[in-house]
Amino acid sequence: MASKTKQQAVSKAHGYEFFGPPGAAAISFGLPLLIYVFTFACNDISGCPAPSLLHPKSLDLDVLKQEVGWPEDGIRGFASWKATGYTLAYYLFSAILYRILPGTEVEGTELANGGRLKYKFNAFASTMFTLAICAAGTVAQGAEFPLWTYITDNYLQILTANVIIAYALATYVYIASFSVKPGNPQFRQLAAGGVSGNMLYDWFIGRELNPRVTLPLIGEIDIKEWMEIRPGLTGWILLNCAFVAKQYRTFGFVTDSIIFITVVQALYVLDGQFMEPAILTTIDITTDGFGLMLSFGDLVWVPFIYTQQTRYLSVHPQSLGPLGLAAVGALLAAGFAIFRLSNSQKNAFRTNPNDPGVLHLKYLKTKAGTRLLISGWWGVARHINYFGDWLQSWPYCLPTGLAGYTILSAGTLAPGAVRMLDGREVVAGEARGWGAVFTYFYLVYFAVLLIHRDRRDDEKCSRKYGEDWEKYKKIVRWRIVPALLQKPRNECTEYEIAQLEQWEMSNGPLSLLQTAVRSHSQVLISIRSNRKLLGRVKAFDRHCNMILENVKEMWTETPVHNGKKGRPVNKDRFISKMFLRGDSVIIVLLS
Repeated sequence: MASKTKQQAVSKAHGYEFFGPPGAAAISFGLPLLIYVFTFACNDISGCPAPSLLHPKSLDLDVLKQEVGWPEDGIRGFASWKATGYTLAYYLFSAILYRILPGTEVEGTELANGGRLKYKFNAFASTMFTLAICAAGTVAQGAEFPLWTYITDNYLQILTANVIIAYALATYVYIASFSVKPGNPQFRQLAAGGVSGNMLYDWFIGRELNPRVTLPLIGEIDIKEWMEIRPGLTGWILLNCAFVAKQYRTFGFVTDSIIFITVVQALYVLDGQFMEPAILTTIDITTDGFGLMLSFGDLVWVPFIYTQQTRYLSVHPQSLGPLGLAAVGALLAAGFAIFRLSNSQKNAFRTNPNDPGVLHLKYLKTKAGTRLLISGWWGVARHINYFGDWLQSWPYCLPTGLAGYTILSAGTLAPGAVRMLDGREVVAGEARGWGAVFTYFYLVYFAVLLIHRDRRDDEKCSRKYGEDWEKYKKIVRWRIVPALLQKPRNECTEYEIAQLEQWEMSNGPLSLLQTAVRSHSQVLISIRSNRKLLGRVKAFDRHCNMILENVKEMWTETPVHNGKKGRPVNKDRFISKMFLRGDSVIIVLLS
């Protein structure tokens, strides 16, 4: 009874998310329908969108079914035993690689029950091994490599197989969660948000925090971490590659746009898998239970929604050209830099706050003992990494241009059409712009996702830190995108100006001096009159005025005898303490 009461209290304090059970039901059964709509409405038979959808008043259902490639045997054609078997074999293959390939053993963050779970990380090696096999097959058989042809020819059935697996997995972990007992030696525990008592909601959000399963010959697998970082993400790359091969089989060439998207998305996935240990500090692992929300997101939503651009380009090729590639490449680089540098800074600070790279950072120490960064990247905005992540989504969508196409029969000879090898022609026509619903959906969805994650994290931290979190939000005022919310300096309060100056001191050029003061490191200062100072900084201000101690002043003199210059002589002197005016400073380097 005590345990049940405690769970109810936790759930009440946590509250519902996603508008509670109605929202959970809408997402659980609405999103699969949405993916099927995308699959049929944007197709390689009639167009993107199907021509009949552009004229809803005269819509004929039988004609629409022909245009979208509706299976002859109806709903039964959505699935096949063969495609389901191959999909399960793919999961088994991934599990075997997890077992046999070497990996790094890492302990997770401390759980509420005081335990730490162990994880084996080798997702990067597993994906590289898989891609090596695919590369060898492609070299041997080209675009006709059976894996690529099977994926594109059985796309609908493979999608359905993954939907079924996601639902089955969510149901299994929900049932298994009722075997969690307090104080169990496996450190199993329930998620705070997954014990509402509403079966549908808890099945969706996830009851158990870190469900695990032991498979014969494979061993123990952490279901949540494994599903989030392996089959779906690797499948994302494989689907993209299959669509590249399809474009070549359809047109006899491959465009720079589809290659660009495939490569950069592959690098995004591989970067995440290479940095696999960083996932242990994410909200997905530390807070969320594993239910349909994550199983469907990992196994269906990511690989099948995130590949809509390459799927589109496989039927309607677009070329970017050198300037276009440079533009989207620069945007991608900016987003990746913000994303990676901010995450690396956070992880370095959490791992070793005394690391010289993060020693200069300021933080707010909470009553819970946690230190919240208020300078560096994390002083710019709360979740500045989300902003970088969102910027990276733009180059995925922009190569599709003003999306939309119609497929015409052979011999039409429409102006501006691209001819397929079978004679059919692809032209933008009246569909121009309407295809953006499919190719730019990811951009809008990802923004909504990141905003929602930010709100969820804000609520979680508010519950955890209380007044300290409110104090933190007054210091770091901006959420995700600082530039859109930043007020002019003349409109800021004195407190806000003080915080702004503090941020500038911690993140601008003066942060080097701040590091020198904190670490008591030597600095080499070049000043006017060709002199250099080697010493330690005791104090400084924003005008670069400094108090130095144990200073060695160095300069060079050239003696003159009878009007002729002699050899330069290096001279120096020791000064125990001195004041240096900022206007005489040329450059400062950490020694």
